[in-house]
Amino acid sequence: IPPVNAGYLALAYRYARNHGYTVPDAHFWCVIGDSEFREGSLFEAIPDFAERQLGNLTWIVDYNRQSLDGHRISNPQIMGGTDNERIANTMKANGWDVIQVRHGQKRKSLFQKEGGATFENWLDNELTDYELQALLLLKDAPQLKKHIEKEHSSLKKFLKNIDAQELFEAMHDMGGHDILALAEAMKKSKENPNRPTMIIVHTIKGWKLNMAGVSGNHSMIPDQNEMDHLKEQTGVDKDLLFQRFAENSPEGKFLKKRGDQLYKEIQKQHDIKAQNTSHFLQQMENLGEIPTTLDINLKMASYPHTQWMLGQLTSKLTRIANTPLEEKKLKDKQKPLGEFEKTWKTPAELMVSMAPDVGTSTNLNPSMDGKIFASEIVDDIEAELGVKDQKTPDLVPGEQESDRFIRFEIAEANTTSCAGSFGKLRDLLGIPLIPLMTVYDFFIKRALDQHFYNLYWKSSFILVGTPSGVTLSPEGAQHGWKSDIQIPNQITWEPCYCVELDWILCESIKRHVEGTNEGRTGVLIRGVTRGIEQKDMIKLLKTQARFKDGFTDQHSLSHKDYPLEGANPENEFPNLSDEEILSTIKSEALAGAYYLINYTGYAGYEPGDNVVNIFAMGAMGVEAIEASKKLLERGIYANVIIVTSPDLLVGNLAHENNYAHLKYTLGVNSDLILHDVSSHFEDSPTSSGQLKTLAGRRVPVVSVHDGEPGILDNIGSILGVKQNALAVRKHSKCGRPTDVYKYHGIDSEAIFEACGQTLAETALEQVQASSSLLQETFSAPQQPGDWRELWPQKS
Repeated sequence: IPPVNAGYLALAYRYARNHGYTVPDAHFWCVIGDSEFREGSLFEAIPDFAERQLGNLTWIVDYNRQSLDGHRISNPQIMGGTDNERIANTMKANGWDVIQVRHGQKRKSLFQKEGGATFENWLDNELTDYELQALLLLKDAPQLKKHIEKEHSSLKKFLKNIDAQELFEAMHDMGGHDILALAEAMKKSKENPNRPTMIIVHTIKGWKLNMAGVSGNHSMIPDQNEMDHLKEQTGVDKDLLFQRFAENSPEGKFLKKRGDQLYKEIQKQHDIKAQNTSHFLQQMENLGEIPTTLDINLKMASYPHTQWMLGQLTSKLTRIANTPLEEKKLKDKQKPLGEFEKTWKTPAELMVSMAPDVGTSTNLNPSMDGKIFASEIVDDIEAELGVKDQKTPDLVPGEQESDRFIRFEIAEANTTSCAGSFGKLRDLLGIPLIPLMTVYDFFIKRALDQHFYNLYWKSSFILVGTPSGVTLSPEGAQHGWKSDIQIPNQITWEPCYCVELDWILCESIKRHVEGTNEGRTGVLIRGVTRGIEQKDMIKLLKTQARFKDGFTDQHSLSHKDYPLEGANPENEFPNLSDEEILSTIKSEALAGAYYLINYTGYAGYEPGDNVVNIFAMGAMGVEAIEASKKLLERGIYANVIIVTSPDLLVGNLAHENNYAHLKYTLGVNSDLILHDVSSHFEDSPTSSGQLKTLAGRRVPVVSVHDGEPGILDNIGSILGVKQNALAVRKHSKCGRPTDVYKYHGIDSEAIFEACGQTLAETALEQVQASSSLLQETFSAPQQPGDWRELWPQKS
């Protein structure tokens, strides 16, 4: 993974420089094992780096012909040579320059002797890696020479002119142990500004140690005797673990000079970072604080979905980024930015969007159209011929300041690594580029390695998995298994309503630019393509007592669908303004969850008897609303809590503050509410007035989400109440979302029944007491009944 990230860092440096930011000259180096060079992550990135002409990238393969388990044995007959040739051919075929560092100075001197060319050809083209490894294990020089003379008659002439010790030393004289040969290769790799370079460095694993070339030497450690011998050979004091060259020696003087130079370059890098950080802080101070919304007008789009909203948000950011602040620089028909839009100018310019060939199908069209950042390698022939399709984005690449979309083929791993590298520029150079990657949520799994690494090295990025879950069932069954993952340094969001996505994206951008996202730098947002009536959100919020102007504890409300005598119809109370309501909801939503339906303050609302809390995430909010309505008809008050971020509510980030938002802000708890149930028992001794039979009950929980159970099924255990977790527990099918929800048991009817079951089971819970106490009160303990008796099923 790191070599791929290094390549995309090279691209990020170029991007930042082309967009006017202060970037130092840099060359990116990575060392890779030869066995590791079978990793698919590398092969996906190799052609991409060449096509992007990243000449400041060098990969170095440590070609020692060994892996962790022992000698590597490749198939030279099929591959057309040893594995280093396969590597070289692969890189050349994908546009890279290749340098092989095969031989040290001792070998090169032998190549000049009679028959030396035959010896060089034998080493390069005839000797298999497996035989070489076997020969390296021979410690007796005459035995080594005798074997080669016997098995390789073509070397007879050459071997006549050298002694056994010369041959022994030459066999161990790999180019990777010749520092001058390495320096020459590394310099050469920087010559071509348009092609990345692969250096294949031939080495011996464990060189100069007793374990050199030994199979399985990966975990071997030199003993004290060997260390003492090494110190003696190199002139190092036995009492020292490390020893420097003498300061007045040529080596010491060189290293001092080079060390000072490197330190100055490191200081310069820190100075550049400090200057960039100061520049962006000053720029934002001049333009105003980043707002908490992009203020997308939803009045004319009453039934959109969150993926559509993503397109609206990114489109607005793209327009702001490419609109000059100075009106005299405006292009024809380009409208000037308003004062509110100017506050978004800096983050809009920092936004870099990217997608693995799904930009159009994840609603990034406006960010792509004529804005592809890549090498200018073609003329716009479509425009010349007048055949350009105006309904699809213009994908002709360029490297202009207005080009802010990185286009990829179907390579989720590459795109993910690119997002991680671009996001790391904030920490490396003080340039807070904001990478926003979109991908079908299911295919995040294809790049889970890369995604994990992005979180591991604390890159700051926004990943939008959309569409997600079985909600996209019309597209196919396989796509339905969502990437429900909890990884340190990640925060996951799943909005239900479009305005939630607005708040979430804006806060994520703000935290990224200001550097206030410690512990949550990796933002994963899930969207869907299921439309929701957006007006329902404010309508439902206005039914809550806390948003009624003038409501006090002396009042009680009744719902229009469940009117009760002596209570005030909820619609008779005036509401707070929409702005005031949404301000409260925004703070709750950004903390992880909010009440969409809350019956606190309603007549007949009896926690521990007829109250249940439904936690719903994303598109399942609609199903929860329907279930709540049906339950109200049965006299059940089902509060609906929309979960915006499982990480903040019940995940890693919530654990840090003991689930404070769940327990204290939302006030969901495990309080034991006592109810008099004396009349339920015929033999209750309450007739004498001496005793009351009490039942202690808690408010149960039903959770529903379009994903794996583990994301929300811990609510009950955190609170200490009974929970029924509805989730996707089997492979999906293709069909309409309503049918597929029913198939998985996460539709409104399933929620309705789960609430009934959970309430009934809660009502049947008993408190156990000692037999002596029971004898004083009841003749025998009451047996729990069947919950179905308390919750009649449909015939």
